[in-house]
Amino acid sequence: MNETHAAGYAYGLWPLVITNIALFAGFLLSFAKPRSKVEWRSLGLFASFIVALFVEMYGFPLTVYLLVSWLGNRYPVAEPFSHANGHLLGVFFGIRSDHGTVLHLASNLLIIGGAMIVARGWSAIHQAQGRLVTTGPYAYVRHPQYIGFIAVILGFLVQWPTLVTLLMAPILILRYVRLAKREEAEVFKQYPEEYRAYMDRVPAWFPKR
Repeated sequence: MNETHAAGYAYGLWPLVITNIALFAGFLLSFAKPRSKVEWRSLGLFASFIVALFVEMYGFPLTVYLLVSWLGNRYPVAEPFSHANGHLLGVFFGIRSDHGTVLHLASNLLIIGGAMIVARGWSAIHQAQGRLVTTGPYAYVRHPQYIGFIAVILGFLVQWPTLVTLLMAPILILRYVRLAKREEAEVFKQYPEEYRAYMDRVPAWFPKR
């Protein structure tokens, strides 16, 4: 590796990868601690996305390696392995999400807002102690926790899109939609009359105006 390439290589920062994963996991768990198998499963799916994201952001730039191998000298940056040039929106569309930009602020709002929705959803479930949950965020939509996870995923996609996370995101979102339908069917069996009235009153994904 020559000096120019070494100077422009901003990856292999594995302590930073581990630190970011641990910090975000701790941040999310400080708001809500999953107790049921379904909650742990949904968190596990989300954790796989977060690991893939930070590994590519600071560890091993798989996306950049693939694009350079496919495009060669046509990759539209002089130093593809510098950290800034790993951001696909900036490289191909000139849309930066540096700290302080509107895009970066919007992505942070999605991430923080989504995490808070997940936390409030779990809190409402635990406070209900086995009863049908219709309070808190469940008063506005029937699947607030999954909406929160999806918001965080979209926020990270805006902040640092990679080929891996772009592939994982729709799979995770579809998985959450299926989990929501399966859970809803189980709750409907347990509370048929109450849940039918709840479904008539509260939308599944998008709150009423």
